Amino acid sequence: MGEWHGPQGPFDIPDIPNFVPRKLKPWLFILFVLIVQFSGGIYLAAATDMVGTTALMQEDILMAGYASLIGMSINFCVMFRLKFRFSNRVSLLSCALVLVVANLICSNTVCVPLLVATCFVAGWFRMWATFACNSTIQLWITPKRDMAIFFCYVYLIVDGIIQLSGISTIYTAFFSQWEYMHWIMSGLLILMIVLVLILVKPVKGPMQIPLLGIDWIGALLWSIVMLCFTFICVYGNFYDWWKAEEIIGATVLGLICLLINLWRATFLHHPYISFQALTNRNVKRATIIYLVFFTLMAPEHVFEHSYASAILGFDETNLIDLNWYVFVGIIIGCAFTYLTFATRRWRYKTMTAIAFAFAALYLGWFYFMIDYGVEKEMLFLPLFIRGFASVIISIVFLTSMTPDESKLHFFVFPQALTLNGFTGAVMGATLGPALIGEFLRITMTKNASMISARFTDFNAYSSHITLGELYGAVQQHALLISMKEMYGWLLLIALLCLIVITISYSQMRPSAIFPKWRTIRKIFKKEALLNSQ
Repeated sequence: MGEWHGPQGPFDIPDIPNFVPRKLKPWLFILFVLIVQFSGGIYLAAATDMVGTTALMQEDILMAGYASLIGMSINFCVMFRLKFRFSNRVSLLSCALVLVVANLICSNTVCVPLLVATCFVAGWFRMWATFACNSTIQLWITPKRDMAIFFCYVYLIVDGIIQLSGISTIYTAFFSQWEYMHWIMSGLLILMIVLVLILVKPVKGPMQIPLLGIDWIGALLWSIVMLCFTFICVYGNFYDWWKAEEIIGATVLGLICLLINLWRATFLHHPYISFQALTNRNVKRATIIYLVFFTLMAPEHVFEHSYASAILGFDETNLIDLNWYVFVGIIIGCAFTYLTFATRRWRYKTMTAIAFAFAALYLGWFYFMIDYGVEKEMLFLPLFIRGFASVIISIVFLTSMTPDESKLHFFVFPQALTLNGFTGAVMGATLGPALIGEFLRITMTKNASMISARFTDFNAYSSHITLGELYGAVQQHALLISMKEMYGWLLLIALLCLIVITISYSQMRPSAIFPKWRTIRKIFKKEALLNSQ
C-alpha cells in the first residue's frame, strides 16, 4: 500500500469545466467543505437560546449534537464505496438537499426523537459531502498522498469550523434570533446547489462499483450502541444514573446490540466493523489515549462555562469570544504538527508527550490561577494551549490508523476510522464530561456543607445580608473551591501520564502514504465482485 507517488503533472479537476481557472478549482471544493461543515443540523452554541425559547432541555440539545457526530462516524465504513458509486455532482447535490431539509426541521421542531434522528442523518450526509470534496483535492494538498499532511488540513478545517460555527451562531442569535442561523445556512446550501449545477459536471469513474455486501444491519446496531452510550453520558446526571428506568433501558439495549454485533462479526464475511479492526494494536492504543486525554480536557465542557458565567460574570458574547483563543491554538497546532510530525517525521511518542505536556500546562494554569478576579485576556493562554494540544493528539493518532501504520488491509481501514470517530469524537466528548461532572457535583456538595458549617450564627449577619444572598455566596465559593480541587486531581493524572509516556520506548515515525485511487478502486471492485457471486 505504501507505494511511492512521484510528480503527477499539473493538478486539475475534470469535474469542473475549463472556463474556470485551474488554480481556482480546488478552492471551489474548499468552499463547499466550509459550507457543509458549518451545516451541522443543530448548533450547540445556541443551546441557551433554544432552552429559553423552546421546551427543550440542555441535555436534549447535546444529545442531538452528538447524534450528528455519530452519523458522521458511522459513514466512514461506506464512504469509499459512495465515492466510486456516485459522481461528485450527484453526491454534493444529494447532501446539500438533505442538509437544507435538516436545517429546516431542526429550526422548527421540539420533538426530541425527531431532532436526534434528523441530526444523525445530517451528520451522515455531512460526512459524505466532506469526503467527496476532500478526496477530490487530496492530490492538490499532498501530491505524494502523505496522510500525515492531509490530516493536518482536515483537522484545521473540522476543528476550526467548530469554533467559528459557535462564534457565528452566538452573534446571529445576539443580533436577531437563533433560528436565523439555520436560515442563513439553508441559504448558503442553496447557493452551493446552484454552484454545483452550474460548475460541476457529472463525471463518472471508469467503473461504478455497486453498493453490494454492505452490512447495513451492523451499521444500524453500531449506531444504536453509540446512541445508547451517549444517552447514558448526557442524561445520566439528570436521571440520577442507574436509579432511573431510562438509563437502565439504554444500558440493556446498548449491551444487547453490542453483543449481537460481536456475534455477527464471528461469521459474516464482511461485518460492518470486524474483529481485525477491533483488536488492532493501533486502534486500541488510540482508544485509550483518546479517552484519557479528552477526560483531562473535560473541564472545557464542565467547568469553563460555569466559571466564566457564574463567577466571572461573562455574558454569552464574551463567552463565545473565548473561542477565538481556541481557534488560534488550533491553527498553530496544525502548523506545528505539519512542520514537525508530517514534514520532519517526529516520533509518535514525542508528539504524544508534547500534547500531554501542554494538557498539564492547561490544567496547571487553572489550578494555580483560578480566582474571582481573572480578566478575560488572561484566559488566552490556557484556551490557546487546549486547542493546541487537542489538535495534535487528533492528527497524530488518526495518522496511526492508516494501513501503512496499523498494518490493516485497506478494506478494514475505514472500519478503523469509524472506531476512531466513535472514541475520539463521541466517547471522548461525552464520557469525560459525564465523569468529571459527577465528581464535581459530589465535591461541590461536600465543600458547600463544610463552608455552611462556619455560619453557625446567622443572626450576626442578618442585618447585612439576606439568607438568599448568603446561600448564593456559599454556592459560588463552593463551586470555585471544587473546580480548583478537580483541576488539581486532573493535573496529577496528566503528569503521571506524561511520566509514563516519557519512560516508554517507541521509535515509530509517520510513514502513511495513501495508495493511488486506481489501486483503491481495484480493491473495492474485487470485493464487490466477490459479494455479487
